[in-house]
Amino acid sequence: MSAQAISVTRTLPQRYYTDPEVFREEMERFYCQTWICAGRADQIPHPGDYFLREVSGESIIVTRDQSGKIGAFYNVCRHRGTRMCSQPQGSFAGRIQCPYHGWTYGLDGRLIGAPHMEEAGSFCRDEYPLNRVAAGVWDGNIFINLAARPEPLEKQLAELPEKFAAWRMQDLRLHKRLVYDVKANWKLIILNYNECLHCPVLHPTLNRLTNYLGADNETPQPTYVGGAMGFKGDAETMSIDGKRRRDYLPGLNEDERHKVCYYAIYPNFLLSLHPDYMMAHTLWPKAVNHTQVICEWHFHPQQMAKPDFQANDAIDFWDLTNREDWGISELSQLGISSRAYKPGPYSTREQLLHAFDEVVLAREREAKRT
Repeated sequence: MSAQAISVTRTLPQRYYTDPEVFREEMERFYCQTWICAGRADQIPHPGDYFLREVSGESIIVTRDQSGKIGAFYNVCRHRGTRMCSQPQGSFAGRIQCPYHGWTYGLDGRLIGAPHMEEAGSFCRDEYPLNRVAAGVWDGNIFINLAARPEPLEKQLAELPEKFAAWRMQDLRLHKRLVYDVKANWKLIILNYNECLHCPVLHPTLNRLTNYLGADNETPQPTYVGGAMGFKGDAETMSIDGKRRRDYLPGLNEDERHKVCYYAIYPNFLLSLHPDYMMAHTLWPKAVNHTQVICEWHFHPQQMAKPDFQANDAIDFWDLTNREDWGISELSQLGISSRAYKPGPYSTREQLLHAFDEVVLAREREAKRT
């Protein structure tokens, strides 16, 4: 086949990165109608522990009830609509109480106290529980879904639970969390994550540790995309010098000990599984050109309990790499916002990026049909 006969795929038009209305529609399709990663189960280890998550302007309470079950609710009192909880995290004293008129809810969302409502003859407490948000847990990762009738979390995850079972993510514990404000559209961050052609230019420290053309990518799926990369030379993990200062995660086989799995699980979970730790990014869009990124490093508790435990080699490495990525994503946002921007051609090594663009377009078409 001649070079002229090969179809050239191109980047998305400008409006997908700059138009506030397109952004609003994408937030509804991707963040309000699908499962998104909200955090980790070990953030709320005890009944009454909670954290808040803002999703497309909605405040969501994620908590654990008396039975230990994780649930999620809109942060909205059923009396007069007041937002009840303002602290980003904490612990409820066995109940959730509105600070306005004292309506009180159990940790399972049931209304258990409504002062002065006994005077309303037809009032029934059972009819006014907190508005529930669907919640599920995959291997220690909490997912929520704002859709009225969401499909099962398992359907969206597809083969991922089996694929990553050996890492035993639920056993790992948080060591460090960094929050970044990135002046770029959320999709640009996903695109940047899904390719390493920029690594020789942008990431000289990272490029010493891995072959930027050596990714073993799997066939893109409708709900995720990703692959694995091995190490270069005598590197054993992704750290400042490539040296591994922690034991391998206990469930990994020989092959899994010599690679890192990088997966973008749409729309907001960037999962990086290393031989000795897990790094996870969650993306929280604030505007069409502004995304908050939460990055966390999780290690095995047996390693963290050692007196000589070290983690800064991995954290400093990825903090450097993160900042390089956020900076170039912001430059991409600025360039795409120019009147000079026109969709450019993808190379054959940027197939994962084109696959994500196709997901964006497919969901847009599906929304227009319904």
